[in-house]
Amino acid sequence: MAEATKYLKLSGLEPLIVTPESNFINVGERTNVTGSRKFLRLIKDEKYEEALDIARNQVEGGAQIIDVNMDEGMLDGVHAMTKFLNLIAAEPDIARVPVMIDSSKWEIIEAGLKVIQGKGIVNSISLKEGKEAFVHHAKLIKRYGAAVIVMAFDEKGQADTYERRIEICKRSYDILVNEVHFPAEDIIFDPNIFPVATGMEEHKLNAVDFFRATKWIRENLPYAGVSGGVSNVSFSFRGNDKVREAMHSAFLYHAIKNGMTMGIVNPEMLEVYDEIDPVLLEHVEDVLLNRREDATERLLELAESYKGESKSGEKAVQEWRNHSLQDRLTHSLVKGIDEFIETDVEEARLSVTKPIEVIENHLMNGMNVVGDLFGSGKMFLPQVVKSARVMKKAVAYLLPYIEASKDGKSSSAGKVLMATVKGDVHDIGKNIVSVVLACNNFEIIDLGVMVPPEKIIETAVKENVDIIGLSGLITPSLDEMVYLAKEMDKLNLKIPVMIGGATTSRAHTAVKIAPAYKETVVHVNDASRAVTVASNLLQAETRADYADTVRAEYDKLREGYLNRSREKNYLTIEEARANKLQLDWNNFTPVKPNFIGTKTISVELSELVDFIDWTPFFQSWELYGKYPAILTDEVVGEQASHLFADAQKMLHQIVAEKWFTAKGILGIFPANTINDDDIEVQPTTNHQPPTTFLTLRQQSQKTAGAPNMALADFIAPKESGKQDYVGCFCVTTGFGVDEKAVEFEKQLDDYNSILVKALGDRLAEAFAEYLHLKVRKEIWGYASEERLSNQELIDEAYKGIRPAPGYPACPDHLEKPTIWKLLDVENKIGVKLTESMAMWPAASVSGYYFAHPQSKYFGLGKIKNDQVEAYAKRRNISTTLATKWLSPNIAD
Repeated sequence: MAEATKYLKLSGLEPLIVTPESNFINVGERTNVTGSRKFLRLIKDEKYEEALDIARNQVEGGAQIIDVNMDEGMLDGVHAMTKFLNLIAAEPDIARVPVMIDSSKWEIIEAGLKVIQGKGIVNSISLKEGKEAFVHHAKLIKRYGAAVIVMAFDEKGQADTYERRIEICKRSYDILVNEVHFPAEDIIFDPNIFPVATGMEEHKLNAVDFFRATKWIRENLPYAGVSGGVSNVSFSFRGNDKVREAMHSAFLYHAIKNGMTMGIVNPEMLEVYDEIDPVLLEHVEDVLLNRREDATERLLELAESYKGESKSGEKAVQEWRNHSLQDRLTHSLVKGIDEFIETDVEEARLSVTKPIEVIENHLMNGMNVVGDLFGSGKMFLPQVVKSARVMKKAVAYLLPYIEASKDGKSSSAGKVLMATVKGDVHDIGKNIVSVVLACNNFEIIDLGVMVPPEKIIETAVKENVDIIGLSGLITPSLDEMVYLAKEMDKLNLKIPVMIGGATTSRAHTAVKIAPAYKETVVHVNDASRAVTVASNLLQAETRADYADTVRAEYDKLREGYLNRSREKNYLTIEEARANKLQLDWNNFTPVKPNFIGTKTISVELSELVDFIDWTPFFQSWELYGKYPAILTDEVVGEQASHLFADAQKMLHQIVAEKWFTAKGILGIFPANTINDDDIEVQPTTNHQPPTTFLTLRQQSQKTAGAPNMALADFIAPKESGKQDYVGCFCVTTGFGVDEKAVEFEKQLDDYNSILVKALGDRLAEAFAEYLHLKVRKEIWGYASEERLSNQELIDEAYKGIRPAPGYPACPDHLEKPTIWKLLDVENKIGVKLTESMAMWPAASVSGYYFAHPQSKYFGLGKIKNDQVEAYAKRRNISTTLATKWLSPNIAD
């Protein structure tokens, strides 16, 4: 069973495990001085902060690994690599992905290996300088704990034929595995991608030989992967983006089919394979696969006709209605078109013996195409949800006929119970997974949100479900999942469990949930994986092996987690307080607010629209990229544009027809820090006792000069004699959201049901941004001269911060009741807290206001038990209860 877990395992702050089910791994190529003039200029000019933005944009654009190369004659490559990787390590949104250290100079590679965070990849080593140097470098890479890309290059030169490719790769593999004892799963071969269609006879087989070599490597060199720089293949067509995009997409399609696992790709130079003009595709594949003697000449001739071409789909729109019945139904499902679905379903019903056959044959044939396209990355989540809407309408049309004929129900792939656990109100992700599973013929029982464990178990048993899917967004939901697993184990249930949601992780599932339940527990990190996991859990031929594989993986992960190094990387809480952020209070006078006390806020929805940050909206639909660039992205741009158009149309209705109600409340109060970590808030009347906000302090060992911060550091200490101030708030646009979502669900319209919830969330965040602006410029007035664009607001270019309980700087959800009591939130605006401290309605935001110009967001990180005990005393609760609420942040 250990052999089955030999997967390439990489990490930044988050793990990246390349399994047979993984889609192609995209390596971002823009942090490479040899491939990006802009990046080279920024590095040469020592503008590293701007260079970081390029790395950040790659990660936001979907790169799962970033390639960093500093090989340039006028650069100190060692200095540049070291400095850039150290800066990346301090940026969690970049550092979450693994790094590929790319250089032809060993000293630069080793400089990167010394500072890289997590487990990365070295690109590359080869036998070019002989076996001795190859072995020496491989041993060092192994010692540093990195994976390695091996070029098909030896003492005789670069491999340019199939035979030379496999000869060099076999020799390299044998040396690495048998002599160096390098883990086979950490070896990735680059068998050299060379240009095709150059006009030279010897280049005709360049692509075919790469495909053949890739297939040979995957079949004959166990556990090794294959990578390559894809853009090389189309160099002959520089200047003709249309042809290059088609070549890259077609090359990847065939390379992946033959076993290519990852590659350095520019997403802006890719076309969707199924969207390539069929004539162009035929000519491109003639060249790539060397199918005709005149393939190069024909493609060169055709390429001229694609320069400056504009697309027009008018004719195609009309033509598809002339296709066969099955093709029309499939087209409607794939494209999410419901205009003709009842007409076509009726035609199908009249052509079969029993109406149930329309579902089991015609419709499921179409949905199988949807599932295949989604699973292979050729279709995106918004399209799948639209497909589900068409499917539901088709089924609804057929149901009366099915019941009249007493055919019974269609056989399904399995019955799945879905629930957001007790105390948690968020369900967008759960609903998306439900739709994706339903599209693949799974029967879904959705219990909704805040579902008690007893109801989950009772329903699961009563309905005889095959799988239970649990979702949670807030950290207390993790404990609910552990509790539920224990209860299911006590009852000796045999139902496998899928875990998902923003706070969940593979590590938490392996360490905390899986040990509590004898049956299979699997973490599912996104909707695209749900179908594969569910199928593996239920298919008779894979179920046992899959369960054993998951169990072995989680056992190993848990063992590694529990036995990891316990070196002293933390300060005591006293040491951390001694190293707190020291602001110069002697030379700073806090701005006295224009208003002190509490006030409710009313605002028209139309005033919030300009404050919407659209990037997270697309992320909720698993479309990754920064707005507005995502709308023109070559991979997801078309779908992002369609989704955005739908969102704008609904947003106009929300505003014009007042679908939602926006309510808010804020308070600004005199305050000072006491006892290092507490903020004493003075009452606005003499009849009230002071309120205390409790903050938590970083305890990890810092580099010289870096403080261990707590939010209390941004408020003047009482002993300074300076009167300071703090604010807090709660806003919601959630009243009306659930009602509209239910209306859409009754119309069998999951797409708009999910869309309305996503827009409710975006408007709530916009309300928080709007109100913070009002506080800074008017209500408090500490930044009355501020003039920032909406993008600058989104980028948080303003003075002051508004951190929220449950987020990195203050992960303590138990601070929310203090805010609720101080502002009288529930009575004033109706927003409630669940027992797990989730806000209801879900489209709500709460937090603090800090005004000091040096206040900034930070992550608390892990804390030690001495701070947990001190915190419990300050809050007057048991250490056990404090541990429960702070468990995700407690270092073992």
